[in-house]
Amino acid sequence: MGYPGQPPAPYPGQQPLPTPTMPSYPAGNPSVPSFPGPATPAVTPVRYGNRGTITDAPGFDPMRDAEVLRKAMKGFGTDEQAIIDCLGSRSNKQRQQIMLSFKTAYGKDLIKDLKSELSGNFERTILAMMKTPVMFDAYEIKEAIKGVGTDENCLIEILASRSNEHIKELNRVYKAEFKKTLEEAIRSDTSGHFQRLLISLSQGNRDESTNVDMSLVQRDVQELYAAGENRLGTDESKFNAILCARSRAHLTAVFSEYQRMCNRDIEKSICREMSGDLEKGMLAVVKCLKNTPAFFAERLQKAMKGAGTKDRTLIRIMVSRSEVDLLDIRAEYKRMYGRSLYADITGDTSGDYRKILLKLCGGND
Repeated sequence: MGYPGQPPAPYPGQQPLPTPTMPSYPAGNPSVPSFPGPATPAVTPVRYGNRGTITDAPGFDPMRDAEVLRKAMKGFGTDEQAIIDCLGSRSNKQRQQIMLSFKTAYGKDLIKDLKSELSGNFERTILAMMKTPVMFDAYEIKEAIKGVGTDENCLIEILASRSNEHIKELNRVYKAEFKKTLEEAIRSDTSGHFQRLLISLSQGNRDESTNVDMSLVQRDVQELYAAGENRLGTDESKFNAILCARSRAHLTAVFSEYQRMCNRDIEKSICREMSGDLEKGMLAVVKCLKNTPAFFAERLQKAMKGAGTKDRTLIRIMVSRSEVDLLDIRAEYKRMYGRSLYADITGDTSGDYRKILLKLCGGND
């Protein structure tokens, strides 16, 4: 297949191929109005670019930070603001170093100290920030599955939005931490086509090439149409195979071509053809492929909308995206809802919990 973004290699004795496989469109073809060219890595900045609000703090001294935290928690009362200022402006990697320095200097576990000094959603947010991103996901999935009822939205959100590399590491960490595989955990708590969707996503095996073969794109569009709109009942496994395995670049072309050939957005077709958790899961996969920050902006807005706040969702997204694409999420939020994420968090939370979320948010738009 060649490396991402690289033209296919010619066979021995063959003329070198003039261009990558994709731009074999006729010039004025309306099928792909805003299509990124095949060699542009622009198809994945959404997931891998550093568009986070939190970056490594310059002049970082873990021993000094450990001392600041120790002072904040020693004696009577806690200096929450000092904890927010310190941990809220360090990257995850730096927080791991602070934990080690804290134990080295004081022979105490920083996490235990934080747990005994803090409470409520503020404590939850700080503890989430102290776990590595993969470990945090593992615990969120474990929490989503345990007890009565499953938080399907949490499973969908994590598995649909993380990179292959992250998901492979998540499988390793989950097994080490909970003595059962991620797949076993999913199987024990879900069923049917929804279970199959989650298991497919949990393989972390999506094709990562950036070349797009238009004949394969057209074949996939026809298969999706035949599996859904063009038959009685739906062949869910066909949707699963295409949406979970194909590359982002390929599926971007598929969605565009589907709209042109079927005169309907793929998301509308999924809503018409599926229901329940499977519908939510498939929609999340499509939304993440089209525009990951917009997917998270919508999740955040839903978490805060109406009576009561879905704090777990709010904390999970603010913490897990703070070093990935929270700047992009903020921009999408403003575009989609006409208000800043900062303003909505301010209106929906209070106290130290609000302060730490706003610190992660990193600014008003």
